[in-house]
Amino acid sequence: MSFLKKKRKTTEKKLSPSPQSTPNPSLPDDLLLSYFARVSRLYYPTLSLVSKRFQSLLSSVELYKARSHLGNTDICLYVCLEFYPCSQCPTVPPSRPTYVPGLVAVGSNIYSIEKLSSYVSILDCKSHTWSEAPSLPVKLVSLSASVLDGKIYVAGCSYKDDDSPDSFENTLEVFDTKAQTWDLKTIPCKKRERNIFYFRESNIVYSRSACIDGKFYLKTSTEAVSYSSKEDRWDLVGEDMCDSMISHYYCEIENVVYSASDGILRWYDSEADKWELLKCLEGLPKFPRGSRIRLADYGGKLVVLWEGDVFDLRHIGGYKKIWCAEIELERWKRREIWGKVVWFDIVLTIPKSCYLAKVLAVTV
Repeated sequence: MSFLKKKRKTTEKKLSPSPQSTPNPSLPDDLLLSYFARVSRLYYPTLSLVSKRFQSLLSSVELYKARSHLGNTDICLYVCLEFYPCSQCPTVPPSRPTYVPGLVAVGSNIYSIEKLSSYVSILDCKSHTWSEAPSLPVKLVSLSASVLDGKIYVAGCSYKDDDSPDSFENTLEVFDTKAQTWDLKTIPCKKRERNIFYFRESNIVYSRSACIDGKFYLKTSTEAVSYSSKEDRWDLVGEDMCDSMISHYYCEIENVVYSASDGILRWYDSEADKWELLKCLEGLPKFPRGSRIRLADYGGKLVVLWEGDVFDLRHIGGYKKIWCAEIELERWKRREIWGKVVWFDIVLTIPKSCYLAKVLAVTV
């Protein structure tokens, strides 16, 4: 009997309503935005997990306006991977088909310019959303895109008549990212050579271009030329500069071209018209033979990404690691540039069937 009374009292105690808790007052959006604007963007993925409200504020236009007003921006690296449809490569944000030579970064946006279809897509790296830009006026068989003064220079070749493979026409289109308009530029060697922008590397068509010191440089099949937008003039330049501009093994940092062709880090001395070794580099691992290497300008520093050797062959052909190194650059004795390795480490593991295609530095 006493046991039943005790059980009834316990049950009643459990069923009795608890006093209502007073909810904590939420902070106003303006205050949260002011706080978020002062925090590095690296913490945003973690903060967005707190609530849907946080997630909405962290992807809002107002936040990035506040960051810009405070002068608080971060440089983020975006890595483009090539892979077969069956590969389980990570894609964040959700990717869409891209043509690697047509990928360029302008401010906080990545532009994807496709050959043949001539479509142009824009990835807003603040909100990780895609939008469409005006298409290329012509459909190009091959192209190479570079950025100069906020404009995208797209050099390539198109079929001149009825998609005939024997009738190429060289084209240079310039896209104004502010006005969102295309402008056709005349190429002086356009009639002299039919396919100056037509290159092959491992059965893939590529063309090579770079923007350095206010000029657009282009490697043709027989020579190298430069275009000055201020003077609206074309000039012949030393061909040696473009010899090591193979695929995407090069980048430009503060008007100096750096290359990782043949697995060796070099820089181009424009005064001497020759390539020089990037010296020092103590502690930097040796790149595996045949490894894909990609370079990027990381706020005046050189970032190097490369593929490691394949391991764990038991799982669908194996995996490979992507390594990253950050290198500070310092000029010595006018004709020497030394590199100081700040850090290097493994940053990503991908299936063997995935390939390191391109690295873009974006300011957000």
